[in-house]
Amino acid sequence: MDYLASFEQYLVDYKSLASNTLSSYRKDVECYLRFLDEQGILSPVEAGEDVIRRFIDKLQEAGRSPSTVTRSLASLRSFYQYLMLFGYMDQNPAKEIKVERAQKKLPQILNSQEIERLLNAPNPLEFKGCRDKAMLELLYATGIRVSELVHLDVGDVNLEVGILHCRGSRSGRVIPIYPTAVEAVSDYVSRVRAVIAASDSENALFLNLNGQRLTRQGFWKIIKSCAQSAHIDKDITPHTLRHSFAAHLLENGAQLKDIQEMMGHVDISSTQVYAQVVQERFKDVYQNCHPRAKQRA
Repeated sequence: MDYLASFEQYLVDYKSLASNTLSSYRKDVECYLRFLDEQGILSPVEAGEDVIRRFIDKLQEAGRSPSTVTRSLASLRSFYQYLMLFGYMDQNPAKEIKVERAQKKLPQILNSQEIERLLNAPNPLEFKGCRDKAMLELLYATGIRVSELVHLDVGDVNLEVGILHCRGSRSGRVIPIYPTAVEAVSDYVSRVRAVIAASDSENALFLNLNGQRLTRQGFWKIIKSCAQSAHIDKDITPHTLRHSFAAHLLENGAQLKDIQEMMGHVDISSTQVYAQVVQERFKDVYQNCHPRAKQRA
């Protein structure tokens, strides 16, 4: 039986996972099945807790990071949960296994000055710069994921009303867009997209210069180039504007529940990390700016 293929289909049908998460689960379980094969174990059904512990030990001995090991174990728990659900096993041998919890690193965010420099880095008079500015403005305006950005179609953005319909989460969500972002996207759609589109049937909102849907990898290069032009020394990733969106809303009085809805987080705990980011920022400001905080006892 092809356990890997059926597990992947189970994830697609029942879990509604993001594509990146689905890919990670598949790679983790594929690695585990190769390990079983090396051990002479023909089926994951035959593996008990001791075998899974050996697999985890092997990952740690190979120098895998705590976060990678933790994720691999979570993948195996889900895999064995699937095997139980479909009657292949009576219990989950990965359920009671514990690994040292990886310390969660706080997300990198930009301050308001860095945001301004980044958003102003592209040259809107050029086709490429006009498109890049529209994407950066839309990301910071809505906090959507980069995977959601590149999958937007023209009809997902209502520029007259100033809203974006994001289809990335399970139920979809509607997010307002601030006027400057509306202007940037409107300029791109009217002046650039119509010219570079490969065909009239192309629905993608953001296109590469060949007229086809832009990829996540393509956007990665764009944001790195813009960060360099803006002289930002921080290690910016495509997720940095999403993190900054949430932290800045929180700093300015938004409620966690509202931010959770806009970001498409299923669990509020995913949003609460931004409260910690804001607290750390305030702590740094206090330590650096309060005259008596600088004094040594």
